[in-house]
Amino acid sequence: MAGSVASSNLLIALQNIATQLRIESVRSTSEAGSGHPSSCCSAADIVAVLFFSVMRYDRQNPKAPNADRFVLSKGHAAPLLYAAWAEAGLFPKGDLLKLRTLASDLEGHPTPRLPFVDMATGSLGQGLAAGVGLALNAKRLEKNGARTYVLMGDGESVEGSVWESVELARQFNLDNLCAIVDVNRLGQSDPTMLQHDMKAYKSRWAGFGWNALIVDGHNHKALLKAFAEAAKTKGRPTVLLAKTLKGKGISFMENHPSWHGKPIPKGLETQKAIDELTRRIKPTKGAPTFKLLPALIHHTQPAKPMAPPEYQPGDMVATREAFGVALVALGEANPSVVALDADVKNSTYTDKFGKQFPNRFFENFIAEQNMLGAAAGLAACGKIPFVATFAAFFTRAYDFIRMAAISGSNIKLVGTHVGVSIGEDGPSQMGLEDIAMMAAQPGVTVLYPSDGTSTYRLIEAAAKHNGMVYVRAGRPKSPVLYGPDEPFQIGGSKVLRQSPSDSLTIVAAGVTLFEALKAHDQLKSLGIAVRVIDLYSIAPIDRTTLLDSARATQGRILTVEDHYAHGGLGDAVLSAVGTEGVKVHKLAVRAIPHSGKPEELIDHFGIGTRSIVDAATQIVK
Repeated sequence: MAGSVASSNLLIALQNIATQLRIESVRSTSEAGSGHPSSCCSAADIVAVLFFSVMRYDRQNPKAPNADRFVLSKGHAAPLLYAAWAEAGLFPKGDLLKLRTLASDLEGHPTPRLPFVDMATGSLGQGLAAGVGLALNAKRLEKNGARTYVLMGDGESVEGSVWESVELARQFNLDNLCAIVDVNRLGQSDPTMLQHDMKAYKSRWAGFGWNALIVDGHNHKALLKAFAEAAKTKGRPTVLLAKTLKGKGISFMENHPSWHGKPIPKGLETQKAIDELTRRIKPTKGAPTFKLLPALIHHTQPAKPMAPPEYQPGDMVATREAFGVALVALGEANPSVVALDADVKNSTYTDKFGKQFPNRFFENFIAEQNMLGAAAGLAACGKIPFVATFAAFFTRAYDFIRMAAISGSNIKLVGTHVGVSIGEDGPSQMGLEDIAMMAAQPGVTVLYPSDGTSTYRLIEAAAKHNGMVYVRAGRPKSPVLYGPDEPFQIGGSKVLRQSPSDSLTIVAAGVTLFEALKAHDQLKSLGIAVRVIDLYSIAPIDRTTLLDSARATQGRILTVEDHYAHGGLGDAVLSAVGTEGVKVHKLAVRAIPHSGKPEELIDHFGIGTRSIVDAATQIVK
């Protein structure tokens, strides 16, 4: 919807809508007995102007490809967002009274279960990164003229992740991105750092290259003018620094520090607030008209079959390198695939994709949090983002991963340089907790290929899978085990060695699989027959094969992994079979590692062939 002329009738209508949004926010939070009405009231004028005179959208199809997008980064103001969409006619206003109940998707903070939410927010400092992804899609990929608006709180601007996004938005020249900071001065427990020092806010944002505008956040005419200037600004993003008052419009709440996160008690106090707000509503000469977004026929190119891998058994290739090769093949087959990296593309091999598809590759430099958030924004537009960095560096973006999981985001994460097997770089670079970290989030698929063929096929499977996937890729070269026609499916495994006389099942993946195969041969020479399983899918796990193998080997399993003991492959196996009386023995890295040669470290930290042979010998005695 759009309105270009700030007529007196329009201004009165916008004031009335803002007042109505405040009333609905008060009413719904009071009914729920919890929520943040004061934070809703400070931003109500901004939202009214955006939704009813600036943004172009289809109220029955909020995610239309050419629609402007709105991200509520200050997710605790969710009742305001819900009230705006109800006012726009997307759903009945009566539904607002179901706020924060189990029977409603109008949760305490927004999630994409709602058709007008692209990314779950509420953990502050993440909305702008998602906005970067949405704006990149509109500007670089779709070129459809859509704009992205991100409403932020002043308190969250202390988060370092915000400034990653500020930096990257300028780097990408996202002139279709407009941030709005609701500078209401009050945080949860104290006033914010800068309070209402608007010049300081402007100098910071302008210093990062943004078009920074100070505006009265309760003045509709000033807001309309500022949004119009933002739309005309080329080559850089714009931020509206809106000076507001928390609890605006309710005299006993306005600018008072004690009302954060507190609903007005249901009853007389609620009615007093609603009555005060209602008196602000003025008569207008008919309702203003808003233009609906013109329909857009959007054609998506269908994906083609992906070319098969060219690796042959015995070839030497690192799984991280096979990922890069697979990503290029995937990009050629599926135009929806995009890639993001954080200044390690020559180590993750995403540089291959970047050279082949420069318009679909986004270099985020050393800003992993923005990279994850931007990927979620791209996924919300139907893209399939592959996000790569060293596995250890995903830890700093874990809150973004957590929120992407809550969002059910269709992003694919690839963590390279895992475990002690990376060698001389030492423990700061060794991903040793990544399986635990990723598998802890419900609905996240965790894959750990061991050779070039399985990596290639599992990257293909990850792209087809609807939901977040994490692929663990190693640094050292290893021999290819599987032929190019070998199938791999999520939730599967491969039994590589077995015999009728097996007395133990060894379960491994990645570099330790090769240690297990060498141990199998040594144990065989000692007269001990063992079964070896390549557990390439950790979540979901192939429980059937694990149980069948355990029952065939006297109820005994030995796991070995280049990962810390807690939460890794061994714990996944134990969780899958432990209730069936299977005894699981675990070999894993149990100390902070040290620099050294990969083969030295694998042996020293107890996950090499020698340790497997020793453990197996003790178990089968």
